[in-house]
Amino acid sequence: MKEVQPIRDTKKIDAMKSIMKGESNYRDLLLFTLGINTGLRISDILALKWSSFLNGSKLLKAGDQLNVVEIKTKKVKTFVINKSVAEALKLYYDSLDSVPPEDPVFSSRKTADGTLKPITRIAAWQMLNRYANMVGLDDGIGTHTLRKTFGYHLYKKGVALEYIQKMLNHSSPAITLRYIGITQEQLNDIYVELNL
Repeated sequence: MKEVQPIRDTKKIDAMKSIMKGESNYRDLLLFTLGINTGLRISDILALKWSSFLNGSKLLKAGDQLNVVEIKTKKVKTFVINKSVAEALKLYYDSLDSVPPEDPVFSSRKTADGTLKPITRIAAWQMLNRYANMVGLDDGIGTHTLRKTFGYHLYKKGVALEYIQKMLNHSSPAITLRYIGITQEQLNDIYVELNL
């Protein structure tokens, strides 16, 4: 399997979101936005049901807390919904006729015994690659790109590596650095910039 990279250029991220909005692909917009803002694995994102985003009959908004039990680790990941996720969530929610709480958020057109199924990991990969190609990102894009983008941009904003490691459930800082695609070239630039 080819190693995927984070999307390092925020202009490319904005361009991808703009295309999704322009095509009214609000489901795709929410999947992308949720992935790059929470660090959830694609399996956890695709498993989400609408009940996760509803408090009674009200849609969660920026500042509200969401708890997700990770499929891989069985640990509860808790995070606060930020403005970007809240806006994408509202756009998608408002575009739908009805939202049964037990339906998957990222539903496909396929059903099993009359119930909606979530899109597959492959469908998510195809969607991400389609938008990535449209903005000139031709290599190293996959579903794990979302999670890596989350970690990379936290690091670039100066968030302590230990926090990022904990958010991604990694066992060491070295794994986190390698995971988020910090290259030796970028580390060399830090040495040059220090210049005491």
